[in-house]
Amino acid sequence: MAAHEEDRSADLEVVRRVRTACVEADGHDPLDEAASLALEHRGLAGASLWVEDAPDGGGFALVRGDDLVLAVAPDARGRGVGGRLLDRAVDAAGPVLAWSHGDHPAAAALATRGGWRRVRDLWVMRRAVAVPLPEVEVPDGVEVRGFRDGDASDAEQVLAVNAAAFASHPEQGDLDAEGLAERMAEPWWDPAGLVMAVDADDRLLAFHWTKQHDADHGEVYVVGVSPAAQGRGLGRVVTLAGLHHLAGLGVAEVLLYVESDNTAAVHLYSGLGFTHARRDTHAQYAR
Repeated sequence: MAAHEEDRSADLEVVRRVRTACVEADGHDPLDEAASLALEHRGLAGASLWVEDAPDGGGFALVRGDDLVLAVAPDARGRGVGGRLLDRAVDAAGPVLAWSHGDHPAAAALATRGGWRRVRDLWVMRRAVAVPLPEVEVPDGVEVRGFRDGDASDAEQVLAVNAAAFASHPEQGDLDAEGLAERMAEPWWDPAGLVMAVDADDRLLAFHWTKQHDADHGEVYVVGVSPAAQGRGLGRVVTLAGLHHLAGLGVAEVLLYVESDNTAAVHLYSGLGFTHARRDTHAQYAR
């Protein structure tokens, strides 16, 4: 059923239970960060939600804009829950995009049945911090520093470089001031972890936004290089500076997300010791 005002709390509780069960069983949250933040800050405003509630967890389908998130609790799988939810969501929403976090075979089967096609593969690459890191070699005329919390200029420059660097990226390129503020309000936000390479006039050339998930895990969250500063090796500089920052926090592993066909980025990260396992693949489907 689509969520109405009077049953919103009950439906959101189903979403919470199913997400928890999926993370515990699959190791992946069915909601990515953008979907999770939207649910946290805007609830179901502008979204449609269908749920199947059951003692074994049930499932849910959430549509916001063109994006579909569908998840079934592990104990409820194999009973047609996913198919029923998919039919309801697609009938109401029309063409949508959907991610399969962890590239689950059940998602591939649903996609085939519904005539969806696989359009993107997003890799998770990982690196053990115990592997020694090269030193950071900063070019002349460049300074590497942390973000200055509360500095409007730093925030504006990060947004501008991010927009230019990810102009063709369907998710990252849409980051705006509201989205930046939401992320900076998260418990993991650390100004020192947003590493910036600036020139002598304090103009941002490149940045590496790191993220510490917990005591043992860090993330290469975003690496952006201004198009005007490309070709100078600054992506490697800020990536290494951020990795040294995460190592200093004591994490044991650093992960990152990268498009499988971004050969330049995959080459950079592979050269820094990151590896990819087949199970660490997120697939996007379109209909």
